[in-house]
Amino acid sequence: MPMPLVLPRIDDDGLLARYPFLPQGSEFIKRVLEENGISIEELIEAPWLEDVRVRGRIRLVDSVLQEDGIDESSTIDISTEIGRMTEALSFLHAMLVVCASFDERLLARWIEGEAGRADRLLGIDSDSFPLISGSYLSGIRADGNGARDVEYWVPLADFVELCPRISGNYWRLVNRPVIDGWVCLDAGAGESSRERTARLIKERIREHLHQGCLDRMERMDDEFAARFAEPVERITGLLSERVEAEMPMTAAIREDWPPCFESAVSELNQGVNVNHVGRVFLAAFSRALGLPREQTCNFFANAPDYDADTTTYQVNQIYERGYTPHGCPALKTNARCPVQVGDDPLCDQEWMTHPLKYIRAKQRRRYQDTVTPEAPVDEGKGSSSANSS
Repeated sequence: MPMPLVLPRIDDDGLLARYPFLPQGSEFIKRVLEENGISIEELIEAPWLEDVRVRGRIRLVDSVLQEDGIDESSTIDISTEIGRMTEALSFLHAMLVVCASFDERLLARWIEGEAGRADRLLGIDSDSFPLISGSYLSGIRADGNGARDVEYWVPLADFVELCPRISGNYWRLVNRPVIDGWVCLDAGAGESSRERTARLIKERIREHLHQGCLDRMERMDDEFAARFAEPVERITGLLSERVEAEMPMTAAIREDWPPCFESAVSELNQGVNVNHVGRVFLAAFSRALGLPREQTCNFFANAPDYDADTTTYQVNQIYERGYTPHGCPALKTNARCPVQVGDDPLCDQEWMTHPLKYIRAKQRRRYQDTVTPEAPVDEGKGSSSANSS
């Protein structure tokens, strides 16, 4: 694919913090981690980095909730060192959460949010535009004077590769001036030539982010991914509410269900009287999976004491109050863990402390099987190379 043979050098840390997804951003993020003595483990758990994680969650929530993706006005002050560190590492944390979810819908929504924000920033960032565009296009040429009067030209190869992903007659090659292998992106429909070019660059940013996340997901091991179970549950739950009319999240595939959830569903279906903890767990876990309330209510239809109105009321209470499903220790204490040592290798892992971690591990393995089906999966080990920037 057309890309610059040599990336332009960027010495402005503020610029790299504003656009942390740049190809040059990876080295910048590594440098921020090293200069501040921050390990990936500390990024995940250290109390003094809570502001970074909060900022990362905001980026994710913006991606899920806002129609146009992340709001460019929601950035923080990057004129200070702490501001630049927070902005750069919040991007890294958000990306790690997305990758640990192995949820294709969340991945697509987050990438669209980040790429859309970049599109809008580039449209108004005349000072940085040449440097940013030179990082994503194999070439760029500017003709004219003044911020609004400049016309940008891009190589034909870049345009032909990226324009099919953009709708509208403007982006048809037959409607673009072409001279000596260069395509003119002139102003139109209230947008400047720079804003038009930024729209084209958005597609390259989207492509770059998508491939980077796929590479990271392919290398991510179970134990590392499991450390993001809580933020993953929050954001995927929010996503499920946002797109309730869509298919439930991929974790709802029955083959991914943990034994505790599978046994609760099966016992109720057979008319077995599942105890209170088991029933609350089933409803709360169904909500975490993004299953419709009607489907969750149907799980209880064969219970010995089934009453449609009571079941609907209780399930609605759990969904509306956002109950968190019981973890493994609570399920074992209340006789709702059906697994003995050796029954399920995944359940035997030391880090397996919550059924939601089981779901994520299953998703990761199913994803990796589709990428490299011939590669055996080690139940206890995995590459940690995805666990850094």
